[in-house]
Amino acid sequence: MQALNVLPMPVVVIGEGHGILYANTAAEDFFQSSAVVLKRQRIDDLIAFGSPVLALVEEVQRRGASVSEYRLDLGSPRLGVDRVVDVFASPLSSQSDAVVLMLQERTIAEKMDRQLTHRGAARSITALGAMLAHEIKNPLSGIRGAAQLLEASVPDSDRMLTQLICDETDRIVKLVERVELFGDERPSERDAVNVHDVLDHVKRLAQSGFARHIRFNEVYDPSLPPVAGNRDQLVQVLLNLMKNAAEAIGMQSIDGEITLTTAYRPGIRMQLAGSPGRIALPLEIGIRDNGPGVPSDLLPHLFDPFVTTKAQGSGLGLALVAKVIGDHGGIVECESVPRRTTFRILLPLHQPRARQTV
Repeated sequence: MQALNVLPMPVVVIGEGHGILYANTAAEDFFQSSAVVLKRQRIDDLIAFGSPVLALVEEVQRRGASVSEYRLDLGSPRLGVDRVVDVFASPLSSQSDAVVLMLQERTIAEKMDRQLTHRGAARSITALGAMLAHEIKNPLSGIRGAAQLLEASVPDSDRMLTQLICDETDRIVKLVERVELFGDERPSERDAVNVHDVLDHVKRLAQSGFARHIRFNEVYDPSLPPVAGNRDQLVQVLLNLMKNAAEAIGMQSIDGEITLTTAYRPGIRMQLAGSPGRIALPLEIGIRDNGPGVPSDLLPHLFDPFVTTKAQGSGLGLALVAKVIGDHGGIVECESVPRRTTFRILLPLHQPRARQTV
């Protein structure tokens, strides 16, 4: 059984009465419970009532033969609303009535497709950023200068209006500068980056400012190898995601909690544009909060430019996150139900350059 722990797909063994006899490491992650806890439960306790998986288990027990079903929805309040899987069920020859279930989550392929869409959407405003910089920033500087000149000659009662002009022009300039970042196609320097060092640095920044009222949990894989990345850009990405998590929880929360996770997930590969083969993305970074969650209608478009859940948000933060992670050759996705929103980043390993021999 221990050999099953290396598989990237969740595997569980179901016994008499639908009790769980075994769960591999991927199954622990899928069901968000340890193997010890899972073995005290039945499969019925974990999936939606009346799920076709239960009938599949009984069919294998009755026929003594393997059965497969595709695109089964395991969605439940515990697992999340969108957990579509392919299920492969086989009898365990060493034990009567025992059934081996292997789950292949289909959404990973769909997430990769959506990620390519997000990446394209981010890059589609590159020309817009260049246009805004030229056509808007220069006139805005003139407007601000005129307002400052007027401020010296107007009565005190009207200075609030000139200050309002200055504040609003500054706000628009900042928005334009953020859009400009999408137009920066210069290759950034990449090196071996210790993900845990970056997470610790960002966590300290968060705890000293916007997340000082929130408790942090860390669930790290200590053996995680370095990622191929740009440290400054990864700091900015993770800072953005932690800030979003803190704002979702809110300042009034008394039980706010952010959980930072890292894991090694072999088996995740992605075909990138211009790449001759599929790229492995085994390094996983997770940021989970217990805020109210993302509205389901916004979830598929969360990384699109100008989509936001914040009243005063620009809708560019997550689009920029998608662009930076895409430029790193990775993907970022979000899963959300009330009190459990997870942003998950998958990145490639750092590959040391081969030494040249003379």
